[in-house]
Parts: sequence; C-alpha cells; structure tokens
Amino acid sequence: MIDRTHDAAVYETICGGYDDRLFAAAAIGTTDRVLDIGCGYGRTTMEAPRRAPEGHAVGNDLAAPLLEHARRTARSENIRNITFEQGDAQVHPFPTKEFDVAISRMGTMFFADPVAAFANIGAALRPGGRLACAVTADPRENDLAMVLGSAVADHLPPRTNEIGAPGLSSLADPDRIREVLTAAGFTDTGIEKIETRIAAGRTAAEAATLILGWGAAGLDVDDATRTRMHDALAEGLRNHRHPDGIRLRSAGWLFTATCV
Repeated sequence: MIDRTHDAAVYETICGGYDDRLFAAAAIGTTDRVLDIGCGYGRTTMEAPRRAPEGHAVGNDLAAPLLEHARRTARSENIRNITFEQGDAQVHPFPTKEFDVAISRMGTMFFADPVAAFANIGAALRPGGRLACAVTADPRENDLAMVLGSAVADHLPPRTNEIGAPGLSSLADPDRIREVLTAAGFTDTGIEKIETRIAAGRTAAEAATLILGWGAAGLDVDDATRTRMHDALAEGLRNHRHPDGIRLRSAGWLFTATCV
C-alpha cells in the first residue's frame, strides 16, 4: 500500500486557499447531506460533516487510491458520518434528490460532457438544493500551472490550455460556466473570483522538490530527466521569490447555483 500522506499534504498546500470561500458559499447546515464531487484525498469531504454533525457527507472520485487514503484518514480522525464512493460523477448512479448541497474543489473541470455531468449532479440534489464549486481561472493567472507546465512540457503528451477545451481550463470562462449550468437545469447562478497565493517553500529548490514530487509523480522518466525537470522548475520558481519564500499566484472561480 502506497502512503499518499505527502501527496495529500502538497495538494492541500496548493488548493487549501479556496476552502474558506467555498464553504461559506455552500452554507452547510447542521443536518445537511453533502455530496463532494472529485473529492480526491477527501479533505473537503471531511470538513463537511464537521459543519453538519447531524448530516452525512459522501465523497465521489474516480481514483481508487485517493479514496482509500481518504477512508483511512477519516477513520483515523474518527469521522463517522462520511462515505466515499468511486465513480465518474458524469454518469454515476447517485440516489435521486438525496442531497442538500453539492460541493467541489477543483473536481469538475475534467468531464467529457459538462452539461450531462452537472445535470446528473443536479438530479442528486433535492429541489432547492445548493451547488458550490471552485475551479481554476485562466492558466495565465496561475503561476503553478505555468511554471510546472513549462518544466515538464517535453515529457507530456501534447495538450491544450485553450479556455473551454476539456481539461484544466474547461470552466475558466465565466460565460461558459453560466452556459453549462443553465443547460444542466440550474438557476440563480452566481460567480465570483478567488485570488490567493500558494506558499510553495522557503527556496526555489525546496519548492521544486515539493511540486515535482506531486505534479510529475506519475511520469515515466529516468533519474537524469527528472533532475533536469527539477532544475528547470527551480529556475522558473526563482522568479516568484518573496521575503517569506516562494509564493505563487492562484486564481479561480467560485460558482454557486440552485437546483430546480
């Protein structure tokens, strides 16, 4: 069994700055049943039952290893009103009208058919149920995406960062978000910008080690290539030095909507 504690901690470093605004928008009540889409290592799912001690939280993700880490963490923290389910939220058979709130932190950008996916999520919400999601904004406003992408570009399959294209930037345009949610049957869409900074490390080399260990862990490259990637990443990160260490801009959209 692979210990994913390090990866989970790095992911929280990268995405944790969105949590306060996300949960404020979700307005989870004491008895609410909460669905967390693309829950990954489960930290946002585990926050939900703390806000709904008489409710329940369900975390959904495609990645079985991440879900197993989430289950172990929840057990270790004695969180009982929580469940984790593997599946593609676009087609997963969620129970109909079961949830009061659906949340997602960076988990809704990779659907093959976003309209179908959000319609499926909406079907799992009770009438009047709330949706609150955080997604990335334009990659050019996200230093991590730019510096990491540049460092590993030669070792990845060709891909596009075009706004609206499937992938990380699929919901980077607010108009596209509104279009998708309206087509999926949601109303009262609200969208606001979130801007935060990632505390990546004390030095560029330290930050490169941290980020590369997470962002390129699955790449099939030899040690010499990985060293070159590390050096390229560290060089890019030096442009983001501040008195208190390496700080990276992170920008996203927080959107909310209501299920009809």
